[in-house]
Amino acid sequence: MERFYLIVDHVGRLELLVPQGVKLVQLRLKDAPEAEIRRQIARARDHCAVHGAQLVVNDHWQAALDLKCNFVHLGQEDMDLADFVALRRAGVRFGLSTHDEAELDRALSLDPAYVALGPIYETLLKKMKWAPQGLERVRRWKALAGATPLIAIGGMTPERSRGVFAAGADSVAVVTDIQNAPDPEARTREWLQICSP
Repeated sequence: MERFYLIVDHVGRLELLVPQGVKLVQLRLKDAPEAEIRRQIARARDHCAVHGAQLVVNDHWQAALDLKCNFVHLGQEDMDLADFVALRRAGVRFGLSTHDEAELDRALSLDPAYVALGPIYETLLKKMKWAPQGLERVRRWKALAGATPLIAIGGMTPERSRGVFAAGADSVAVVTDIQNAPDPEARTREWLQICSP
């Protein structure tokens, strides 16, 4: 599992940042018409293929299937609607969001490619009904997840990443820290250096 997991909200940003050396990137599209969602996913798929990066499609599992993408990320609500049989049949791997132990149990029962835990720290990205999980929860999740890779998300900064990795996270997902950076490309390169083994 790549230690640095970039999350972007537009294919244009993906095309700007993946060439910096990103190998794992999620395209998280919200509130866009279906045709625009599919256009962006197809563009992202092709761009990632050229640069040897793994594209993860957030939420839109049916579009991912139709467009021959091989990795999706699903939140708890999306898991209720997703056709896991069809995803498995097509060889599509999936990562799953978790916030409490019941959600983690449910996610692990589906044998995901990874589980995500968040928010680890206060996050500016979206209003969360969960308080920041903290490093102790990362340690607990890793103990429960075992061999399943654990992604830490929420309020990630380069300074916080060391503690998150030390607590057992296999990868850190970064959204706002790069999105709000004055120079997103330079910040991406900084993250890649920090996360290199």
